[in-house]
Amino acid sequence: MVVVTGQSGASADPDDAMSSSEAEDDFQEPATPTATQAGPALPLRPPQFPEVVPLNVGGMYFTTRLSTLRRYEDTMLAAMFSGRHYIPTDAEGRYFIDRDGTYFGDILNFLRSGDLPPRERVRPVYKEAQYYSIGPLLDHLEDVQPLKGEKVRQAFLGLMPYYKDHLERIIEIAKLRAMQRKARFAKLKVCVFKEEMPITPYECPHFNSLRFERSESETKLFEHHCEVDVSFGPWEAVADVYDLLHCIVTDLSDRGITVDHQCIGVCDKHLVNHYYCKRPIYEFKITWW
Repeated sequence: MVVVTGQSGASADPDDAMSSSEAEDDFQEPATPTATQAGPALPLRPPQFPEVVPLNVGGMYFTTRLSTLRRYEDTMLAAMFSGRHYIPTDAEGRYFIDRDGTYFGDILNFLRSGDLPPRERVRPVYKEAQYYSIGPLLDHLEDVQPLKGEKVRQAFLGLMPYYKDHLERIIEIAKLRAMQRKARFAKLKVCVFKEEMPITPYECPHFNSLRFERSESETKLFEHHCEVDVSFGPWEAVADVYDLLHCIVTDLSDRGITVDHQCIGVCDKHLVNHYYCKRPIYEFKITWW
């Protein structure tokens, strides 16, 4: 009888033997599948919007058709309700847009039937159309007043590259003087001149003979800076000094600044021969409260 003991395998070929670590590997729990091992993920279903869409725009409620919101495909509203984005809803299930809804009705009226807002609402509706990227509405609004006139005005102001900087300087000087004096208002001198040459309407006939014949050295004799706080000019356009003054006062008023102005004379700086500067000087009064 041949008795086989537990040591009989010890004499076996070492190459055929299984190491203890390999044996342990055979009895390990299978690894959890990784993301690369997992099967393909199921595609997410795009959100389904109802045909009639309830909206909550900054606390104001609107109802419109889904096709109205998608009227122009390149707009923000069309992208929001395309199904590619998540839109939160309020407690009543209305789709919420975190934007002031005061003029959203004008936006919807244009998307529905192409209606434009009345003139007094053109500017704020234009701002909303920019936010929602509604190009056709922007084009229509730019072609009506007051935006059409504003384009013409900006073309004129484009002749003066430092116009906005000068407005800021007026505000800063007036604020500093009022705070230093602890006063309700402040005054400053502003020069507004259209022509580089020192002429007045009464001197034009006498000066025109020299106007186009001056040498470079003679031209430098006429170059100087008036003793004022801020100076606007010169420019070449039909618009005159009073047109620019209107722009300055309008733009300051649009920023909530109360301003009065009056002409207090002309610059009397002597330049050459019997010619003096003669640029008009205006006193601006800025009232702060």
